[in-house]
Amino acid sequence: MADPKTTVYNTIIGENSFFEGKFMVNGGIRIDGKFEGEILKVSHVTIGVKGKVRSNISALSVVVEGVLIGNIDAKVRVILLPTSRVYGDITTPEIIIQQGVIFEGKIKIAQDKNLPVKEEIEKIYRGS
Repeated sequence: MADPKTTVYNTIIGENSFFEGKFMVNGGIRIDGKFEGEILKVSHVTIGVKGKVRSNISALSVVVEGVLIGNIDAKVRVILLPTSRVYGDITTPEIIIQQGVIFEGKIKIAQDKNLPVKEEIEKIYRGS
């Protein structure tokens, strides 16, 4: 998993910048400004402390320090750092939520996002 401190970002939306639209990046993006769009598709995304995003995110890994309004679909991991404020649903095989986070939404943790979790857990419970 990419460490936000060592990840190389080939795209940066700076602190006083605003971008609106559809964004697809082959690599990492760091958002310290503002992004609004229908979907953000990237390999790795970090929303910095002053970053504000209103979009759904599809990525390998997502680190949030700022504000996110939208859903996250991460294939590897999501990290919500203490300053993060998130309103939306999260689907990922691994999540780290640090103390201080404000979050409202549903979280689905599963290796296979299409897995019917309730049915799988019921099956395990019944011993089948």
